[in-house]
Amino acid sequence: MDLSYTETQDMLRDTLAKFLADTYDFETRKKMLASPEGRDPGIWRALSAELGLTSASFAEEHGGMGGGAIENMIMMEELGKVIAIEPWLQTVVIGGGALKAAGGALADATIPAIIAGDAIIAFAYAEPTGRYNLADLTTTAKADGSGYVLNGHKASVYAAPWATHLLVTARTGGSQRERAGVELFLIDAKSAGITRRDYPTVDGFRASEVYFENVAIPGEALLSGGIDLIERVVDEASVAICAEGTGIARTMVAHTVEYTKQRKQFGQPIGKFQVLQHRMSDMFCEAEQIASMALMGTLKLDLPADQRKAAVSLAKAKVARSLRITGQHAIQTHGGIGITMELAIGHYFKRATMIEGQFGNADHHLSVTKR
Repeated sequence: MDLSYTETQDMLRDTLAKFLADTYDFETRKKMLASPEGRDPGIWRALSAELGLTSASFAEEHGGMGGGAIENMIMMEELGKVIAIEPWLQTVVIGGGALKAAGGALADATIPAIIAGDAIIAFAYAEPTGRYNLADLTTTAKADGSGYVLNGHKASVYAAPWATHLLVTARTGGSQRERAGVELFLIDAKSAGITRRDYPTVDGFRASEVYFENVAIPGEALLSGGIDLIERVVDEASVAICAEGTGIARTMVAHTVEYTKQRKQFGQPIGKFQVLQHRMSDMFCEAEQIASMALMGTLKLDLPADQRKAAVSLAKAKVARSLRITGQHAIQTHGGIGITMELAIGHYFKRATMIEGQFGNADHHLSVTKR
């Protein structure tokens, strides 16, 4: 099996890596986090309208480059290396993935807007009592003429403060945990009846509690596919954050190695101590296993649903545990300074910790593989 990347994929990686190296250093990121909006909108415009990178995973008929999950994996890894706070996962991977799978007029209208940088999508799926069960929903979408009326509450909606659209899971019928009746809607984030409570997250993003009160949405907002579509979208998102974890883990290894060359104890760099050399070797091995599992999960996204779910869960479980090991070793090697706001390694550790639980922790995904 040939696992090498194409010339176009290498070009995409190099283009994004060079752009981020020039515009996304740690001090610049800190300034973005401290700004009222929590980001620099110019970065998103550059990634989309200027560099055209948001087109990489979309079909040529929509103005894209004809790529797919591999391109998303490459982009997410590079974004992970700088712990970027851009809404790539929510907009391109999740929103774009749902639209590509559902197709239709809504996809034809919205995908070009994503590519142009005009549309930012937030995925409103999590509920306070739902845990990792995608069918455990109290948010309802009741039929009303040719459209629906939406009511409910979604928690921890990443990128919602910036979003032009919300991708919302809601129940059109059935009981609270029943798979039948669960649907996916793409709606205007400015629709009447939507209120938000915005806040910064521990890993540097902005998120919201989103409340829907008698929100009237058109019938064409419904994306066909139901719970099967939602599960596919979440699987794609899960391997994408595994790829992000690859970039984070490799950067934590690099920062830790560099720190051990500079920090001295007993008149010599601590990197000369054998116990720390062993620790960094372990970190390197874990980071490379994360990369392998992210690639494996990505390559298996087109398998039948049961095989896809098993592969994604294996990848996510391993990545969650390896990120914890890598992050803990990095912080322990740096000592107390490692968890301060001033040093980058602590910020990488926070994002790695959030990835552990995002879309299911290791215990959840191991339970999936045993079913």
